[in-house]
Amino acid sequence: MLLAGIVWVAVASWLWRTRVPDDLALPPVDAGAVFGARAIDEAADYRRVLRAIWAGLTLSQLGALVLLVGAAPRLELRLRGGALLRGIQFGLISVALLWIVWLPFGLMALWWRRKHDISRLGYADLMFEPWPRYLGEVLVTAAAVAVAMVLARRLGRRWWLVGGPAFVVIVATVLVVTPFVLAPRLSALDDRRLTARIQRLAKAEGVGKVEVEVENASRRTTVPNAEAIGVGPTTRVVLWDTLLDDRFTDREIEAISAHELGHVARDHLWKGIGWFALFALPCAWVLAVATDRRGGLQRPSVVPFAVLVVVALQLALLPATNLVSRRYEAEADWISLEATRDPVASASLFRKFATEALDEPEEPAWVHVVLATHPDLVDRVAMARAWAALR
Repeated sequence: MLLAGIVWVAVASWLWRTRVPDDLALPPVDAGAVFGARAIDEAADYRRVLRAIWAGLTLSQLGALVLLVGAAPRLELRLRGGALLRGIQFGLISVALLWIVWLPFGLMALWWRRKHDISRLGYADLMFEPWPRYLGEVLVTAAAVAVAMVLARRLGRRWWLVGGPAFVVIVATVLVVTPFVLAPRLSALDDRRLTARIQRLAKAEGVGKVEVEVENASRRTTVPNAEAIGVGPTTRVVLWDTLLDDRFTDREIEAISAHELGHVARDHLWKGIGWFALFALPCAWVLAVATDRRGGLQRPSVVPFAVLVVVALQLALLPATNLVSRRYEAEADWISLEATRDPVASASLFRKFATEALDEPEEPAWVHVVLATHPDLVDRVAMARAWAALR
């Protein structure tokens, strides 16, 4: 056990390392002077309502699962098939219940985004457009339940020793395959000069040759964004067409492209899987101990309780997972600055995020700890200034 703890800490320490200097001191940034009081207030009002919706949804889903756990023994009498099939049915019932509870909150959030001209989706689109994602959730849930039940039946309470690594394989497969399966229709960027400049940035970051393509995101949102998808030679930089509607300069587009390429250059996808692997085994142990007290996961009626435990674990680990996410996003910002050598464009990009995406420049402390996947915009501007000061 001591050796396992030492290995865990060593791997975590390696994954934690980034290219951002450890002694980097961010200069103070006056949010009002940089973003303007109006933009700050508008973003704060917008995000406050979305956070309230998130809180209501989280509590409602936990409550619904608690009710399902209580009803599971009676509900099992109505299910057909062997124990494994009934367990999978319980897993799918749990997913369906979570979706049903999510729907009214999703509709409220969509109404709020439409009201602020952030979303262009229709209400029917919200329910039916993401059907490939829904199908993926069904398949992953069925696979995870089947693996856990089979292992619990054969290995007893020690099933987690094999189950943890098995969950890592399932999640890693989903993360790697999803961009290829669910990739939207893309078109080549018709600006050859900008394409060449982004490709030069990719070479400068050590990514190699990449294609630069455009996604028609404006049909569903006004939010600007970019992403790097694919693995190895299939890597592509995807610019949302909301970046190309004259709100952003070429230099700002290069800055966000270099940021996305930074994720690829520093293997953040694989490192994220590494972090999941570090937590998968202890979480599988917690799941095994919790379900064993109810008769074990080999019992179909225990599956809803297992889903409740998994959801609770995900909620409890949010601060840790988002801490890692913020660290990697900060590293991608640093890699972008190193590649573009243009802190002015980066700072300008972050200022526009506040007005065009209604991102809050400085989030409340609890929000930053629990929900924030990116550093505050003021910190991102501060990093651009710190990089410039070092040069």
